[in-house]
Amino acid sequence: MNIAAPRNALWSGLGLVAPLGARVCGGAPQGGALGISIDTRTLQENDLFFAIRGVESDGHDYVAAAFAKGAFAAVIDEEHAGQLAGAGPLFVVRDVLLALERLGIAARGRTRARIAAVTGSVGKTSTKEALRLVLAEAGAVHASVASYNNHWGVPLTLARMPRETSFGVFEIGMNHPGEIEPLTAMVRPHVAIVTTVAPVHLENFAGVEDIADAKGEIFSGLVPGGVAIVHRDIVHYERLRAHAKNSPAGHVASFGAHERADARLIGVTLAADHSVVEAEICGRRLTYPLGAPGRHLALNSLAVLLAARAFGVDLESAAASLAGFKPQPGRGERLTLEAADGPYTLLDESYNANSESMRAAFALAGALPVREGGRRVAVLGDMLELGPAAPAMHADLAADLAANGIDLVFAAGPLMKHLFDALPAALRGAWRERAFDLEPDLREAVRAGDIVVVKGSNGSRMSALVGALKEFSNSAMAADAGRKT
Repeated sequence: MNIAAPRNALWSGLGLVAPLGARVCGGAPQGGALGISIDTRTLQENDLFFAIRGVESDGHDYVAAAFAKGAFAAVIDEEHAGQLAGAGPLFVVRDVLLALERLGIAARGRTRARIAAVTGSVGKTSTKEALRLVLAEAGAVHASVASYNNHWGVPLTLARMPRETSFGVFEIGMNHPGEIEPLTAMVRPHVAIVTTVAPVHLENFAGVEDIADAKGEIFSGLVPGGVAIVHRDIVHYERLRAHAKNSPAGHVASFGAHERADARLIGVTLAADHSVVEAEICGRRLTYPLGAPGRHLALNSLAVLLAARAFGVDLESAAASLAGFKPQPGRGERLTLEAADGPYTLLDESYNANSESMRAAFALAGALPVREGGRRVAVLGDMLELGPAAPAMHADLAADLAANGIDLVFAAGPLMKHLFDALPAALRGAWRERAFDLEPDLREAVRAGDIVVVKGSNGSRMSALVGALKEFSNSAMAADAGRKT
């Protein structure tokens, strides 16, 4: 007996066979899948589990665990079909990642949603999240989780997209040339945004011009007549605009402080926990609150509003909704933590770093008001994947730290040693080989009223240091509460 898929099913069992290019083993799956998973740690009951092979693990080793947690079915490759026969309902395919891509393409083909895609060397995730927030005022939004922006993250996000959603917002990233083009071809956006171009992943590119070309690949996937949105202030604007003009785009829009930008930043006022942005967007003057401080965030909010406008969302309503924007952990989240003698502010920028985002973080710390007795403290980890220029690019940050009024610098990692050595003695806090080894130094040095910005590439493990500072803060608060009782 066939059991019909529930009304809230993302995919019906029988409806999965064709898009996956699969044969069924272990009995036809009954009903439907409510979600898609590639990780048994986060798998929910009735999810369809894809046994993806990764660099360090193979999803086929976790198929039994997936069924133990209530998976609807599993997608496996032919090589493992005999070994896993009897584990549960199986969709057997030649290549599991290819099957995920096929399902993502099928999801894109069945929806009438308006789709946006975002890339850029800096600001992809925050721009994606701000656009998700703005579009939610106009309808249901499906968007990438965290930074699911690579060769498996994009098709996974597509495959999870409900048929009836109103909008889709996709983040697309890359480490090498040619990686964005196949992903944007799957997504087929109506609007594509490039936030900026910066010297990142330089070990994989001949120069920044090649990075601009790689980012410009996003426009090749635009539906005919789509909108390309480009940062007008950057050196490579004309290069990106040429990519857009050679794409299916029907219109190229620009944002920035440039006087000829379609969405022009007139001014931004920074407060401790928000910004007030003054802008002119396609001839319309607006002043609106943004729920996080930062000129870089204010600039990217202009791209968000251009995208919303392209989707027919009321501009004033879209701008007003940005008051609810909050940076995510590791991407500018603002925390109030406890030092031994009282509260201080932590700006958690620990997820990623390059020279441009470092300078933006210093500028933000320098613009925020500091309480009497407080200091601006930078805690920095290595910027990775920069190639032979890495030592000089780290040392060059010394001038930016001084220009933004940073009072004290703690650094970790072999590359950050070049910066630490370039600092005047008065700014040197401590340098350690590993990020976590800075914890005792920071416990002793950080005091009430400080603004502490923690930033580094994800591989530098600065997030572990943030976690340690949170734990110490919790201990300090508990001790203080104990003294008061």
